Amino acid sequence: MTAAVTRTESTLLRIILTSFVLLSVVRIGNAAGITSTFIRSEYPSVDIPLNNKVFAVPKGYNAPQQVHITQGDYDGKAVIISWVTANEPGDSKVQYGTSEKKYEFSAKGVVTNYTFYQYKSGYIHHCLVDGLEYDTKYYYKIGNGDSSREFWFTTPPKIDPNSHYTFGIIGDLGQTFNSLSTLEHYMKSSGQAVLFVGDLSYADRYQYNEVGLRWDTWGRFIEQSTAYQPWMWSAGNHEIDYMPYMGEVTPFKNYLHRYAIPHLASNSSNPLWYAIRRASAHIIVLSSYSPFVKYTPQWRWLAEELKRVDREKTPWLIVLMHVPLYNSNDVHYMEGESMRAVFERWFIQYKVDVVFAGHVHAYERSYRISNIRYNVTSGYQYPIPDKSAPVYITVGDGGNQEGLAGRFRNPQPDYSAFREASYGHSTLELINRTHALYHWNRNDDGKKTAMDAFVLDNQYWSTNHRRRKLKKHNIRKTMDEIAMY
Repeated sequence: MTAAVTRTESTLLRIILTSFVLLSVVRIGNAAGITSTFIRSEYPSVDIPLNNKVFAVPKGYNAPQQVHITQGDYDGKAVIISWVTANEPGDSKVQYGTSEKKYEFSAKGVVTNYTFYQYKSGYIHHCLVDGLEYDTKYYYKIGNGDSSREFWFTTPPKIDPNSHYTFGIIGDLGQTFNSLSTLEHYMKSSGQAVLFVGDLSYADRYQYNEVGLRWDTWGRFIEQSTAYQPWMWSAGNHEIDYMPYMGEVTPFKNYLHRYAIPHLASNSSNPLWYAIRRASAHIIVLSSYSPFVKYTPQWRWLAEELKRVDREKTPWLIVLMHVPLYNSNDVHYMEGESMRAVFERWFIQYKVDVVFAGHVHAYERSYRISNIRYNVTSGYQYPIPDKSAPVYITVGDGGNQEGLAGRFRNPQPDYSAFREASYGHSTLELINRTHALYHWNRNDDGKKTAMDAFVLDNQYWSTNHRRRKLKKHNIRKTMDEIAMY
């Protein structure tokens, strides 16, 4: 038996088992779904004390810290490696290669710093490492002498409709003990890269110099993951950092200095919205807090980017934003309505598979529904089932200081499939061009509990494609009994 056959059988078994989980926790069809009876306390979480080891400064003079990587180009053959040196600029060079401690290549980055109120940042380095090979493990070294540090990352498989790849999805993380639980649970998953849906450090809940200091602690906190695999960033309201009482009126100042984005690779004029392709996915990141109505730069860019999507090469079309378009929680209720009115029709026209959002500190998943038939004169007032629509998933439950949003509206609307007010993260495993496995994992007092799971059916590839694929593996009868989206 070959390794490929074993892997295929294992994947099929997991599809069947995942579907049984779905059948046990979610009603089938488009009737109102499940509101979980498990509700954690709504009281705020507690930020981890500054003397905790997760915030420790690396040993050595001017040692690189807050190391994080993201995709550096459109197609996944480059990374941007970023870090901070506290004492002096030092060297912005990255040494790298395919063998541990043998660095055949090097790349030179840029360094910058900034002030926020009276806080002065460390020296922030961003280095583009490009020309990489697909599906290859690279080792890299930054810093000088005894203070240098070494890490590694793995590039994605080549752009291909059947590339197998797993994304983690995290939002509204913060730096509490619940945040740590979420991060640790994610790191034990099979996730190969993170899609982050906004609200990073929650440093804006502090004042004056502590704002900048809490951006530093968050960078050190997440380094245990971000130094080894790319996190694809999107900005939320807690990145705006608009604080006139401190004389700080430039939005996103801390975020944009620290987190480099490959926006130019997708012809974006602004790092707050951009797109990348990775494995079998085309990922579009939108900004909920930038102008998006007709003829604005973001609107024009999205119109062109959607035309660039090639579902023959990247069958999975994923959209990230911070504010959910559909939300049945009292918290932030209807905040996404203006963006929904502008972009929902495009999402259906281009058959977006799934839209991930954060902002609401709870978990919720929708059925495939749309409200594009509504206007002020038509009389169509409610969302309706729509097979061409995305699944909308809110994952704003990373664990931040503000606590959970436990006030779901009653009755649960028909479009809502599953909702629960507790902390967690998601994974999306792209199996091939037709199917993906999705899991939402609850973090309950330090335990990882998979609570919502389903098989995601690709929007672009037709039912005939799916049936031929299933027939090939002789599981048509089993899969016909599974709730597909």
